[in-house]
Amino acid sequence: TSSSSLFAGIFLLCSPVRGSDGSVATAITCFTRGLDLRKETEDVLCPANCPLWQFYVFGDGVYASLSSVCGAAIHRGVITNAGGAVKVQTLPGQENYPAVNANGIQSQMLARWASSFAVTLLEAVGRSISTARPSTGKRPKKTLEKKSGNKDCKADIAFLIDGSYNIGQRRFNLQKNFVGKVAVMLGIGTEGPHVGVVQASEYPKIEFYLKNFTTAKDVLFAIKELGFRGGNSNTGKALKYTAQKFFSLENGARKGIPKIIVVFIDGWPSDDIEEAGIVAREFGVNVFIVSVAKPTTEELGMVQDIAFVDKAVCRNNGFFSYQMPTWFGTTKYVKPLAQKLCSHEQMLCSKTCYNSVNIAFLIDGSSSVGDSNFRLMLEFISNVAKAFEISDIGSKIATVQFTYDQRTEFGFTDYITKEKVLSAIQSIRYMSGGTATGDAISFTTRNVFGPMRDGPNKNFLVVLTDGQSYDDVRGPAAAAQKAGITVFSVGVAWAPVDDLRDMASEPRESHTFFTREFTGLEQMVPDVIRGICRDFLDSKQ
Repeated sequence: TSSSSLFAGIFLLCSPVRGSDGSVATAITCFTRGLDLRKETEDVLCPANCPLWQFYVFGDGVYASLSSVCGAAIHRGVITNAGGAVKVQTLPGQENYPAVNANGIQSQMLARWASSFAVTLLEAVGRSISTARPSTGKRPKKTLEKKSGNKDCKADIAFLIDGSYNIGQRRFNLQKNFVGKVAVMLGIGTEGPHVGVVQASEYPKIEFYLKNFTTAKDVLFAIKELGFRGGNSNTGKALKYTAQKFFSLENGARKGIPKIIVVFIDGWPSDDIEEAGIVAREFGVNVFIVSVAKPTTEELGMVQDIAFVDKAVCRNNGFFSYQMPTWFGTTKYVKPLAQKLCSHEQMLCSKTCYNSVNIAFLIDGSSSVGDSNFRLMLEFISNVAKAFEISDIGSKIATVQFTYDQRTEFGFTDYITKEKVLSAIQSIRYMSGGTATGDAISFTTRNVFGPMRDGPNKNFLVVLTDGQSYDDVRGPAAAAQKAGITVFSVGVAWAPVDDLRDMASEPRESHTFFTREFTGLEQMVPDVIRGICRDFLDSKQ
């Protein structure tokens, strides 16, 4: 079946037909669905010779309300293809409608739907014989459809559709049609892209989440059922809301998969969109803008900010903006947009300072520190590490302790969960000895960062020391920086400020920290995290 046939419009109910008992059965078409009926119990008359291969039926015995009523009646054995009168009973929604082949119709699986119905035979005397229970005898064999999807397209996508008075009911339906076609083209599946929909109007409404549907067919029907909300086109409000609320793990977002919001704007937004774009970037979301019917010259005076597209997209490089002149004849735009959304390597906003850095802590273990102050240093390291998304595909942490010697406490690949990293930090034993900071920087550059040289993450070294180094620090620090490592120096007590500045990356003021007391380390935690994030963002410009 072509995807476009799934968008067949709702067929209107036709004239009533009277039964022999005087009750009225309403004549319906082959394609009238359960959700097209308005009463809890309704008597209907199915026509003869419906094309069985065109029926969409979901479930067995209890059918999702998306199903064709006549198709369900034939599937259940209530009537044959010669047509007949059927009683339709509305039922609550459920999960896991099964796929069953019966009476020449293959019903399909559906993960969940909001309402259901059962069909029973409507007899001339007005009695009905229930067939909603499974029939006796051998149950037809269930068939499973392939659900893995397009494995080459890994993306979690929110379609933020325009539901404002700007677009109106007719163009809203055309928009749904287009979004449905893009969803089919993407190849939705358990191991492929997942999609959800948010409607922007006066207030944003999440229509369905990433976890709700994992087949194109389910998504198509869910899109088809969306109702037009109306109101102002508060796209900025909806974009900010979606970036903050939509992509949680509970709602189906997957770790390490690019997060994308495709924003459809008919005309222009009626609120500020720039701040929402900034929030989305901070949350690691790639924002695409699909603008339709750009404002005319006469209308430009009504637009708050004519550069709204450039300010909202992930990057203003042309890749993240998409222009369609009208909602009519949009089929040719479907494939190019789907290809963009599947371009994993182009999703520049997926990487944030929280999920794309390697941070090594170089800890002074000299005898001047003392055991209790050493614990405060470990506490500082833990609190910085806690801020980052540590995983095999995310940020990574390493620690080296030094005196005259160096000891790698753990490397970047030793622990790939935050819990294990924090536990390993607390288990570090205090060495005690002299202070050779320069040698320690060289050791860490070579042995800890060396294996990560060609990795995707940005590299940071945080040096914690409480005193004068017995060797040169300037040369080893310059070599580390040349190797692409950004160095922050954190000094306590007797650490000479000149040494700290010599180790730090440029600009030195913002990469050098000092406190007289070890208890002062705690207040520096947010500044160090902010510094790492600032450098990360600067490196991406």
